[in-house]
Amino acid sequence: MAKLFINEKNKKGHINAELYGNFSEHLGRCIYEGLYVGENSDIPNTNGMRNDVVAALREMKLPVLRWPGGCFADEYHWKDGIGPKETRKKMINTHWGGVTEDNSFGTHEFFELCEQIGCKTYINGNVGSGTVQEMSEWVEYMTFDGVSPMAELRKKNGHEKAWKVDYFGVGNENWGCGGNMSPNYYANLYRRYQTYVRNYNSESPIFKVCCGPNGGDAYWTEEVLKTCHENVPKESHGLMNGLSMHYYTVTEDWSVKGSATEFDDKSWYKTLSKALYIETLINMHGAIMDKYDPDKKIGLIIDEWGTWFDCEPGTNPGFLYQQNTMRDALVAGLSLNVFNKHCDRVKMANIAQLVNVLQAVILTDGPKMLLTPTYHVFHMYKYHQDAELVESFIEGTKTIGEENEFMVPNIQESVSVDKDGVVTITLNNLSIKDSEDMEIKFAELKPSEVTSAIVTGDMHSYNTFENPDKVKETEFKDFNVTQSGISFKLPACSVIQFRVK
Repeated sequence: MAKLFINEKNKKGHINAELYGNFSEHLGRCIYEGLYVGENSDIPNTNGMRNDVVAALREMKLPVLRWPGGCFADEYHWKDGIGPKETRKKMINTHWGGVTEDNSFGTHEFFELCEQIGCKTYINGNVGSGTVQEMSEWVEYMTFDGVSPMAELRKKNGHEKAWKVDYFGVGNENWGCGGNMSPNYYANLYRRYQTYVRNYNSESPIFKVCCGPNGGDAYWTEEVLKTCHENVPKESHGLMNGLSMHYYTVTEDWSVKGSATEFDDKSWYKTLSKALYIETLINMHGAIMDKYDPDKKIGLIIDEWGTWFDCEPGTNPGFLYQQNTMRDALVAGLSLNVFNKHCDRVKMANIAQLVNVLQAVILTDGPKMLLTPTYHVFHMYKYHQDAELVESFIEGTKTIGEENEFMVPNIQESVSVDKDGVVTITLNNLSIKDSEDMEIKFAELKPSEVTSAIVTGDMHSYNTFENPDKVKETEFKDFNVTQSGISFKLPACSVIQFRVK
């Protein structure tokens, strides 16, 4: 039997709601068809945004949305996406599928979408092919309420009041598709560009995100932080509020990533092992950040993460459309637990991507929509948002897997307590076949009310438009409440949540 010990009185840190963020790029059918269908579509919409998708994201409690990229961000010129739609410039999306981008979804549409969802905004600016003036004017256009050329242009285009930009990324993947820069070169550009990301509203300053490393590139992290802290007052924290990190769970390699739905036991454990590696990366980059930022004033922003498999057969390879199985659900569950446990340094995370791309939470097909296993995990975990991480550890875990190289713990967890004193426990059983007898023991809490939900199924299970509820969140009742905790059998291949008063 495994035992989960919880000291609900020992609070370890605040779990930002933004750890449960998402990412939407002009890529494949994420924006167009997935989120935006236009005002004249037969698909029910409000100002062009799909009603069914918006409702699902509100129910999931999506806290923040990143846009317009991704690689697309560093070839995006924002003025092409404002004004009357019939006069907006068309372009070729050279990164993703070579399709025509008509810019019918631009700045105004993004803020409309976020307002409908009720989420914060994360804008990614163009450093790779854009100018300082272009970035400065975009920030002015979005956030300045006074008299200025860009504020007047916004009003002319139909929006009188300024919007609130919560987060602003100064470039994206500038070590790669964002310009193939060296870290020192980018860091000096960052210093220059961020200067002109003005805080026009001192009561709600923009959180500035510097482009950080690709996976385990410690050299990039070191050099960028070193350059950004050079001759800068300590209280300026390297002129940044956050440093991004990107890490995708790729089971095989980048040339042949493997099928999203057809895989064996070895691939299952290899994928989960690689997903858990994100904790090693957080610790590694966190240690470098500690040298320059020992007080943890700079957040690690994991604004691209998730599984990346071969696209579904018969679809455009540039659209990155993939299915979503119980394997993805476990990757989501264990990753979110890791982020929770590192909430002292990790301040935001954005899974890639929102709809119809990579590890999406929603898939659409014309008027049809389905919720993926990953969606249901996010829905169960939403109670961690803005709660306090508390001390927890599991006694009696086993190491499982197919090869010594790709071994994982059979059980993994995180625990939080909200402002009302409700404890949320999220557990993952990474084993394909073996359930586990478990006991939860609290330090002082004597449970009076307990509810539970679970996502489980065969490891290959996924939802289709013909069978959209094969994998879904269901109520879990098979537990016993004891004087000091809860006892139950944790099913194999499952993600489970308990809410305890």
